[in-house]
Parts: sequence; structure tokens; C-alpha cells
Amino acid sequence: MARVLISMPEDFLGKIDEVADLESRSRSELIREALRTYITRSQVRKSGLADKNARILEALLD
Repeated sequence: MARVLISMPEDFLGKIDEVADLESRSRSELIREALRTYITRSQVRKSGLADKNARILEALLD
């Protein structure tokens, strides 16, 4: 597995650690899941926008 170095404010890291502890996970596990969720939501938004644009284009061409 690749390793990535990121920078963030100490207080934000503290919040991440609190959630990880509450859920009995590692910090890395929690951050990986957060990024997977972000990517999935981003793809859904893009496909939703593409659908909206396609409907607008179809309406213009009718």
C-alpha cells in the first residue's frame, strides 16, 4: 500500500482521532473511508449534472 503525507491543523487531526477512537478504527482507515465517500458523492453529482445537461439539450433540440 502506498503512503501519503498530508498536512492539516492539529485541532482537525484531534477530531479525526476522536472519531476513529469512538469507532475503534485506525486514523488511516477512517480517512480512507472518508475519501471513498467523497469520491462516490462527487461521481454521483457529476452524473446528475450530466443527466440534467442532457435533458436540457434534448429539450432544446425538440
